[in-house]
Amino acid sequence: MKPSLAIKKENVDLEKQVSKSNNFTQVKRSIKFMLLIAFTSIAINAQAQERLTIENGKSYVLKKVNVTGKVTYNEQTIVTFAGLTKGQPITVPGEEISNSIKKLWKLGLYNNVNFYVDKIEGDSISLELNLNELPKLSNVKIVGVKKSAKESLIKDNGLTNDKIVNENLLTTTKYYIENKYKKEGYYNTKVNISTFEDTTTINHVNMVVNIDRGKKVRIKDIELVGNDEVKKGILLRSMKDTRHLSLMNFLKLKSMKFKRDKYKDDLNLLIDKYKENGYRDARIKSDTVVYDPKSNKVKIKINLEEGKKYYFGNINFTGNTVYNDQLLSKYLGIEKGDVYNSVLLDKRIADKTQPDGEDITNLYQNNGYLFSNINPIEVKTENNQIDLDIRIVEGPLAYFNKISVVGNDKTNDKVIYRELRTKPGEVYSKENLVRTIREIGQLGFFDAEAIKPDFENVDPAGGTVDIKYHVAEKGASQIELQGGYGGGGFIGTLGLSFNNFALSNIFKKNAYKPLPMGDGQKLSLRLQASSYFQTYSFSFAEPWFGGKKPVQFSGSLSYSKQFSNNFTNNSVDRSRSFNIFTASIGIAKRLQFPDDYFVLSQGISYQHYDLNNYNIGLFTFGNGTSRNLSYTIGLTRNNKGVNPIFPTYGSEFSITAKLTPPYSYFNRVDYQNLGNLPENKLYATNSSETYNAGDPLINNNGVLTKANSIEEASADPSKVDQQKFNWLEYYKIKVKAEWFSKIYEKLTLRTLGEFGFMGAYNNKRGLVPFERFYLGGDGLANFAMDGRETIQLRGYPNNSLTPTITQGERAGQQIGGTAFNKFSLELRYPITLKQTASIYMMAFVEGGAAFEGFKSYNPFAIKRSAGVGLRVFMPAFGLLGIDFAHGFDSINPGGPKSGWQTHFIIGQQF
Repeated sequence: MKPSLAIKKENVDLEKQVSKSNNFTQVKRSIKFMLLIAFTSIAINAQAQERLTIENGKSYVLKKVNVTGKVTYNEQTIVTFAGLTKGQPITVPGEEISNSIKKLWKLGLYNNVNFYVDKIEGDSISLELNLNELPKLSNVKIVGVKKSAKESLIKDNGLTNDKIVNENLLTTTKYYIENKYKKEGYYNTKVNISTFEDTTTINHVNMVVNIDRGKKVRIKDIELVGNDEVKKGILLRSMKDTRHLSLMNFLKLKSMKFKRDKYKDDLNLLIDKYKENGYRDARIKSDTVVYDPKSNKVKIKINLEEGKKYYFGNINFTGNTVYNDQLLSKYLGIEKGDVYNSVLLDKRIADKTQPDGEDITNLYQNNGYLFSNINPIEVKTENNQIDLDIRIVEGPLAYFNKISVVGNDKTNDKVIYRELRTKPGEVYSKENLVRTIREIGQLGFFDAEAIKPDFENVDPAGGTVDIKYHVAEKGASQIELQGGYGGGGFIGTLGLSFNNFALSNIFKKNAYKPLPMGDGQKLSLRLQASSYFQTYSFSFAEPWFGGKKPVQFSGSLSYSKQFSNNFTNNSVDRSRSFNIFTASIGIAKRLQFPDDYFVLSQGISYQHYDLNNYNIGLFTFGNGTSRNLSYTIGLTRNNKGVNPIFPTYGSEFSITAKLTPPYSYFNRVDYQNLGNLPENKLYATNSSETYNAGDPLINNNGVLTKANSIEEASADPSKVDQQKFNWLEYYKIKVKAEWFSKIYEKLTLRTLGEFGFMGAYNNKRGLVPFERFYLGGDGLANFAMDGRETIQLRGYPNNSLTPTITQGERAGQQIGGTAFNKFSLELRYPITLKQTASIYMMAFVEGGAAFEGFKSYNPFAIKRSAGVGLRVFMPAFGLLGIDFAHGFDSINPGGPKSGWQTHFIIGQQF
């Protein structure tokens, strides 16, 4: 009989839930017990055999270790794991084998470890190490939840290929899933995990996780006991996520589901509401949550102790040398006799909800005192009044030391560093830190939600701090690819926008990935075409022209050509055309006064209109040219939030003026007398029974008769207008104001007001038919020949709210407005703001109107609408959206209401 030494042996049932720590404790106890039994057995066996004796604590030289059992690692690797080497001294029994067992168990790879004495030859001993490896994971199947949730659960629990499957993994996975869904309100969640052998791979198992979430638990009722001074309604409204079943909560779309972690947070909010009303000592004596399995609802009972109502007493500041008591009192905004409000006190000391709030902490930190510490201490309580001592440790001035940016894999360092407001050697300023985060986000090249500043090497003794900004690149280029049928033919659009272009690398082969990128320049190309029109455009913008100052230079070129098209039979007459050429350049400079949120922009543009036999009623003349040379100046202040796609705070104000030279002031043309000039009279182009070709004519409501003299002849409108509009003359003023306000968490209100007016220098010359305002619809400009501005007003068809001609042959034809106003309120809520896609939904009300002239302008005579919409921003495609809006008013007087309209939004402003 072969003598054997069984050091440890234990089987693990994978279905049994035990903790890792308890398992290891049992292992140690088992080792001691098995050693005692094994060595007792060895001693008995040794007495029955000649020459084969093992004495307690005898030393040997390890000759060999044979590894047997279910193993995948090679023998030498396992022996090395065990800490054993050939030729080493070993005591049997002794610490060497005990330590080997511990090492093997710590690996977590085995559920069965056995040592046996294989052979003894003199002072040499050979051992057998029998192991049974735990199985590894092949595939995981999760049943009962959506695909996105499955991926998250697999990732969160680390259920990857070749993961060791042991009791701890099964237990922790089950515990995690159950608690995850309980936090979300699924209190009846049941999780069952099973494993079965994978017959295709040695020592591998497949795992099936069955999840039954059940229904979410709702709150039936919340009972408050002890609230004598503060009304129940006020207290319940203070709880953000814990709402009981009621008609009011249902109408407000409030969630009435019970979530344990949110409930605990809401208990704190309830006490905060007491503290806001002076009840400093208010506390929750007890709370109970009773679950009714039949109704799947809970009843909550909260026992309160309100305590006394307190007021602020004397407030003293100590330790302040930089700022006097009067200034600090102004920032604190609390006076003796006010109801004691510890929540307000904390906000006035340091408002954690607003990083740029006007509190005392920011007063110090915005001026270099990074290490300042401000603590309000209650020093005396008498007659329900609490005296405060606000103790300030100002600390030394802090300076920025090393400033770095990491994560910009595509964008060059200079593009980011020139936007930083935190410079090495400058006095620390929290305001500049917050502003830097905004400026980086406004570049549009990085995920605004992921911008994070890290404070490193904070040295109070030296008064320095290093700042490292973490950024995550996102796609900055966009492609616009559209196709559709409209106007009697197919219309195709191809647009490319490269918003982080690098012109300096255009001749470097290795920079084409697929194009040179990284310098923050913008390059756009667009082509739109159909059977009857073509439009080509190109634009380029350099945000830091010259590389030293924030002066943006921009330029653009475009060319459009349209042929006469018969929409009835889709025939195109290419002998009749209308061509437009446009060129523009501009400069925009960031100002320092009144503050550096202001930008002054200026630009010059030139448009050349060329009509060749293009008599379709759009203009009074069908042959000739018109030129538009204009100067544009604008002043804008923009301090919108970090995320340009979904700002939650800030505003943008702009006023813009577009001016042409006042030609009529110096060209000495009497525009009122143009119709009396012989060259502008109406002449017959062919002969008839009453007149011959070349005869002067009188036009009497479309009936042509021969005039007795040239003076008696009617004026030819096309000739008069050709002279009037040879060089366009006008001025145009636009004002826009936009605010963003956070209402609740990420729920944001956008408030918008717009006004535009177009006027003439010379009333005798009149207003030009170009550059007018067209109101209504989705606001997409698409193809326009006359320089019109399209103004969005949802709930109405495109351009339907635009003034029309009321009399004559052209009655009903739109002529565009020369004045407009628009007002809008939008509630926005983000679904996701991830780097790959930002999605938010909205509800809106808006109103507006366009007017033929300023005399008819009435800001209160507006067309109203309301609706809901969705926006999706993807870096590769820009902004996409859909709106469903209801127009409450009729388009024409006496007509039906506009009703429901659907609008598709492509590439419009955020």
